[in-house]
Amino acid sequence: MPIHKRVLSGLLAATLLTQLSACGTLFFPERRGQIEGRIDPAVAALNAIGILFYVIPGLIAFGIDFATGAIYLPGGLTSQVNPEDLHNLVEADGQIDPTKLKALIEVQTGHSLPLDDPRLIRHSGSAEQLAAYGLRPAA
Repeated sequence: MPIHKRVLSGLLAATLLTQLSACGTLFFPERRGQIEGRIDPAVAALNAIGILFYVIPGLIAFGIDFATGAIYLPGGLTSQVNPEDLHNLVEADGQIDPTKLKALIEVQTGHSLPLDDPRLIRHSGSAEQLAAYGLRPAA
């Protein structure tokens, strides 16, 4: 094999290796599926290095990381509340008891929220408003 083919093959292998290692999807596969969040500076820097040396593969690495969500730092934890627990919060007149809601949030998430804060904005809604958005009331 002539020397120029070996050099070309080595450059191609190095290019592919650096681009594959710069992809956050390969570094952090558990981050895939995120929609938004803070951008991980390490992944962004590796993708930017890819753009500096190889423009098209670097742009592809950025595109893949944004499309999969692997470029974003992991967000906070989420918690789902059992619908039966929510039924216990509703009083006879249809209003939600804030003290019971606060206790349920503390039990489910471990965080204490200031539901008695005067800056807290409360919104009331109706089944008609939900239907206007194509949603069904389910609690």
